[in-house]
Amino acid sequence: MGKSLGIVLIVIGLIMLVWSGFTYTKKEKIVDAGPIQISADKEKSVNWPPYAGGIALIAGVVVFVSSKRK
Repeated sequence: MGKSLGIVLIVIGLIMLVWSGFTYTKKEKIVDAGPIQISADKEKSVNWPPYAGGIALIAGVVVFVSSKRK
């Protein structure tokens, strides 16, 4: 189990280092007056700091190596 968790953390860490975030589009209601509804597409973004990927990568390596020794 430790090896699998280590590999998952390593992959997540690498992905987080390569991509520092992502954007997505969400429909939001502007006006809701009975039968009349007006909505607009709003673009939202999710960003994380680059060191978060490095921490996940290092944690994955530590978990992987420590599970290998047992």
